[in-house]
Amino acid sequence: MSIFRSLKYRNFKLFFYGQSVSLMGTWMQKTAVSWMVYRLTGSAVLLGIVTFMSLIPSLLLSPYAGSFIDRHNRFRVLVFTQIASMLQAGALAAMIFSGYYNITAIILLSLIQGIINAFDVTCRQSLMVEMVNKKEDLPNAIALNSTMTNLARIAGPAIAGVILSTLGEDFCFFINFFSYIPVLACLAMMRLNTATIIKSETSIWTELQQGFKYIYWDHDLRSLIGMLAISSIFIIPFNTLMPIFAKDLFNGSAKTFSWFECAAGLGSVISAMYLANLKNSKNLVRIITAAGFVLSASLLLLAHAQKLPLALIFMTFSGVGMMAQTSAINTYIQTNAIPAMRARAISYYVMAYQGLIPVGSFLVGMMAQQLGPRLTVFIEGMIGVAATVLFALLRNKRQNESVWGLHRIKSLTRYFPF
Repeated sequence: MSIFRSLKYRNFKLFFYGQSVSLMGTWMQKTAVSWMVYRLTGSAVLLGIVTFMSLIPSLLLSPYAGSFIDRHNRFRVLVFTQIASMLQAGALAAMIFSGYYNITAIILLSLIQGIINAFDVTCRQSLMVEMVNKKEDLPNAIALNSTMTNLARIAGPAIAGVILSTLGEDFCFFINFFSYIPVLACLAMMRLNTATIIKSETSIWTELQQGFKYIYWDHDLRSLIGMLAISSIFIIPFNTLMPIFAKDLFNGSAKTFSWFECAAGLGSVISAMYLANLKNSKNLVRIITAAGFVLSASLLLLAHAQKLPLALIFMTFSGVGMMAQTSAINTYIQTNAIPAMRARAISYYVMAYQGLIPVGSFLVGMMAQQLGPRLTVFIEGMIGVAATVLFALLRNKRQNESVWGLHRIKSLTRYFPF
């Protein structure tokens, strides 16, 4: 089937299967950490701080990570980050198993995981093109990778909801620890023909400046990363408030919280499967615009939902919009960035996506404490509508200016042949 065509490449297939197991454990840990922190503290602010600390390194370190990865063997960096993530999960599991419920320690371990992820995510994304031999299959591989992530987002929280209510948080952390064994085994079986790294005479700080200038002067990349940055600060962090929706607004338990995560994951899978079926990447910008409206509208409706089934339906649509927006931007960058700048371009994507979400999560936690979760989510939806309209208007204006300029040049050549 064409939807699975990128799995014909052995390296990508091994990567896909190994990450499928590991990401399920990762989502179990994320769900367990969020639930545990809110259960222990009852604080929306602390919930936001934990998310903030787990993602803020992506904001501060991603550009550096992109330049670092461009200068080193990407496969070796990936193996190192996977081992480091395994050790972090093991430390968290041991701490909770021993009954040491210390919020400061949990925040510190979340920070460590964030530092690892700043390098890991950029490295995994930049390696994708080396796992797929034909460039035309790269969008399919990216979409399948997103599908895998969001299937794990469905299964992980669902399993975590059962385990949290029966065995406890430490079992979720131990499962995540052991889930890294399959991914390391699959990495050991991969045979990547990675390009020989020629030691650069340019300093890494100069390369950082080159990466920024490349993004800045490419109008399409700049506008898409800007759109993603606004979404990451003001819209996507609504997820931070889902434990409050589940526990306080709908009088639920850990299982109810897992339903919210599963609903968003289901929507993301639907969206990713649609993107995997695309024959080409010509309509990515239109998809990004439509996805922005879907995400924003779903938040406006979620803010007013009084019944749990309705809230879960709107949560599903939020997953559709969020997945389509972020994955389409990722695909556009990977297929349009020049090879020498790919890792650095991806690093700015990671910074705008994962790096700015913690800033938004912190702001959302503060807003929810003052305004309540429903009004906070409604405001996020309104900001999303405004940002998407602005993006569409600026995009159309630039296209019209380009068309006018082309006609102007053609008319001038009638009188002033070059």
